[in-house]
Amino acid sequence: MSDVIVDAGVVVLGAGPGGYAAAFRAADLGLDVTLVDPEPNPGGVCLFRGCIPSKALLHQAALLEEATAAAERGIAFAAPTIDLARLRDWKDGVVTTLTSGLGQLAKSRAVRRIRGRGAFLERNLLEVSAQEDAGRSVIRFQHCIVATGSRPTVLPGLDTESPLVMNSTEALELPDVPARLLVVGGGYIGLELATVYQALGSKVTVVEMTDTLLPGVDPDLTRVLAKRMESRLDAVRLRTKVTALEAGVGGCTVRLEHADGATEQAFDRVLVAAGRRPNSSGLGLKHTAAHVNERGFIAVDAQRRTAEPGIFAIGDVAGEPMLAHKATHEGLIAAEAIAGRDVAFDPAAIPAVVYTDPEIAWCGLTESQAAAAGRAVEVGRFPWAASGRALTLGRTDGLTKVLIDPETHRVLGAGIVGHGAGDLIAEVIHAIEMGAVAEDLALTIHPHPTLSETVMEAAEAALGKSVHMHKRRR
Repeated sequence: MSDVIVDAGVVVLGAGPGGYAAAFRAADLGLDVTLVDPEPNPGGVCLFRGCIPSKALLHQAALLEEATAAAERGIAFAAPTIDLARLRDWKDGVVTTLTSGLGQLAKSRAVRRIRGRGAFLERNLLEVSAQEDAGRSVIRFQHCIVATGSRPTVLPGLDTESPLVMNSTEALELPDVPARLLVVGGGYIGLELATVYQALGSKVTVVEMTDTLLPGVDPDLTRVLAKRMESRLDAVRLRTKVTALEAGVGGCTVRLEHADGATEQAFDRVLVAAGRRPNSSGLGLKHTAAHVNERGFIAVDAQRRTAEPGIFAIGDVAGEPMLAHKATHEGLIAAEAIAGRDVAFDPAAIPAVVYTDPEIAWCGLTESQAAAAGRAVEVGRFPWAASGRALTLGRTDGLTKVLIDPETHRVLGAGIVGHGAGDLIAEVIHAIEMGAVAEDLALTIHPHPTLSETVMEAAEAALGKSVHMHKRRR
C-alpha cells in the first residue's frame, strides 16, 4: 500500500486523557487537528486498561465488603455468587460506553483520526505505522503534541513470559481468581488490585521493598490503610523483595528476602506492580531538538513546549505526577498555547487519590515535604471517630487534616484517609487555588451530618477552635 501524505496544523500523538483533551480543545479553537492512536477510539490506557476498569472493579469490591460488614449491624446476606465472566463483561461495557462516546465527540469536532503509532522523521514530519501491515501515513505538521503516556515497569528477574505472572493491564482482564496471589509492590496500583482480588476471594500477600506502604505518602494516612489491609490480606511484608521467581504449569515459586533472611513460597499467580515508566523511546525524538532526561521524561516549559519550538509534550511522558487529571490540564494548556493564548501550567495543587478501602487523598504541601524543607506548618486533624456521619456508615477508620501557614493561616495542603476521600479532597484543592485561609473553611457552613464536615472541623482544629475536640490549654 502506498504512503498517505497528510498535512496537519496540529497533530496529537496519543489519545489518552491528555491527548484527546488537547485535540478537542484545539479543534474548538478553530485549529486543524489530527489525532494519532492505535486504539479504535480515544481513551488511552486510563480508559481502556487503567483508571476506569480498575475503579469499576473496586466499586464491586466495595459492595462485597459492605455486604459482609452489614451482618455486624443486623442485616445478613447469603454468601455472594461471583460470575467472573459477567463481571468482566460489565467492566468492559463501562469502558466501551466511555470510549465510544469520545469517538463521537471527536467526529462531531471534525478531528481527523489515524490509527497507528507515530515517530518523528524530521522536526515537522511524522511517520505513522498503521496496524496489520496496512501501510503508513506521513504527516507534515506545524505543531505536534506528544501524549504517549506510560507503560508498566518490568523488574529484572520477573520478566518471565509465563501467563501466571501479570502486570496491571493483565490483572484487570480478570483471567481468574487465584487462590493465592502475590502482589509485588505496595504502591497505589498494587494496593488497588490487591483490594479487588481479596474481595473476590483470593488470599493476597503484598511485598514492598521500603518500610511503608505507599512510599512518599504521610505516615498518619498510610497507617489507617495498613491496619485495615493487614486485617484482610493474607500478609503484608515490608522491607521485602523478590529475588527469584520460577513459574511452572501449576503456579509460581518465589524467593523472598527480608531482614530475617530468605523464604520460599508458592503462589498461583504473581502480579508485578512496580510503577510505570514514560513512553518516550521509539518516538524518533533524536530527529528533533527535544530533550529526554535520564528517567525518560521529555523536558518541557510552562506551556508544555519542548526545546523544539513546534513540539509539545504532556501527561505521563512529560514528568510526574503521572496522573490522568494532570495530563488533561496540560493538554488544554498546550492547545491554547498553540492557538496563541497567554497561558501556563502553574497549578497550586495537584490532587492524588489512592482508591483502596479506605481511600487516601492528598493535595498541596504534605507534612513529609514540610519537614524535609524545614518549613513550619500548623496542622489541624479531625479523626473520623468523632464524625457522626462516619459512625452511621460504620466507617470511623478515617482522618482529615489540613496544613496551614502559622502566620497567615493560608491553606497549604491537606490529607484525607477514609470512605470517599477522593471526592472530599476537591474542597481543599479549590481553597488552595483560591488562596483561602483556614478561617474560610472553618466559617463555611457545611451540611450535617456529612463527611465533608470533617474538612471544616480540621480547619477549626488548626485554628484551635474545634467544638468536637478538646485541646487542653497549657
